[in-house]
Amino acid sequence: MNKILLFGSQGQLGWELQRTLAPLGKVTAVDLQELDISQPDAIRAFMNELSPDIVVNAAAYTAVDKAEDQQDIAQTINATAPRIMAEEAQKHQALFVHYSTDYVFDGKAQEPYSEKDIPSPLGVYGKTKLAGDQAVQEIGGRFLIFRTSWVYGLRGANFLKTMIRLATERDELGIVSDQIGTPTWCRMLAESTTLALHQTLSTGDKEENFGIYNVSGSGQTSWFEFAGKIITTASQKLHFQPPTIKPIATADYPTKSPRPAYSVLDNSLFEKTFGLEVADWQDQLELCLNDLPSHYLIQK
Repeated sequence: MNKILLFGSQGQLGWELQRTLAPLGKVTAVDLQELDISQPDAIRAFMNELSPDIVVNAAAYTAVDKAEDQQDIAQTINATAPRIMAEEAQKHQALFVHYSTDYVFDGKAQEPYSEKDIPSPLGVYGKTKLAGDQAVQEIGGRFLIFRTSWVYGLRGANFLKTMIRLATERDELGIVSDQIGTPTWCRMLAESTTLALHQTLSTGDKEENFGIYNVSGSGQTSWFEFAGKIITTASQKLHFQPPTIKPIATADYPTKSPRPAYSVLDNSLFEKTFGLEVADWQDQLELCLNDLPSHYLIQK
């Protein structure tokens, strides 16, 4: 049985991965409470003791604006820690999975970004995530980097949960309409990861299949349209009066860290390599919100 080590188990993606990875082997899931990944020696000691066959890193510093003031910790979590994990994974001949972000791009493209496009991040978050990608690539070995975008779910802190909360508190919301990307449900990302891992293990670890892949929802939308879909569905399921939603420009909603105006990812390489098809973002959202009433009542 494969020994699987999962970092970031309490995050929205990590929570899903604990469940989807289970058929592939024995999952040891850790978060900050069990292992402080800002300490390289702690990572090395833990991985040496476990000697895993598969390592999945779902841990990340994702506070985009706070990263501008906390560059050191963002660099440590997003770049240094993945490097140590990749080094230890290679030492144990383990397959290493790491997650990247659409924010490694500057948003100047006019069509979906492919894996061959040159990253040019705008803020500290994107820069530190890119540094992590480069570290993993530099170390090499058996690794898969899945670059994703606009991740959400019914757990953790994310855009979907924020919109539902604000929609129940306010009569009017202004949502940015000139940033274009693709929402990705964390459960769909976890399932895609597991299926790709199974395919990799089943085909004998083809060296040419290791590397970076885009894995996001398919299609594209704006934050404004995404919010509208969330609130319309949530108001029906939770029986509240939806607020008025107005489109606003990025310039009217200044943030400490700049965001890419366009960050749609092209999933075709992932789909071709692993024989999978990533669902449309609207279909993913519908499936996610099917769980909303029971989840909302539990959380309340």
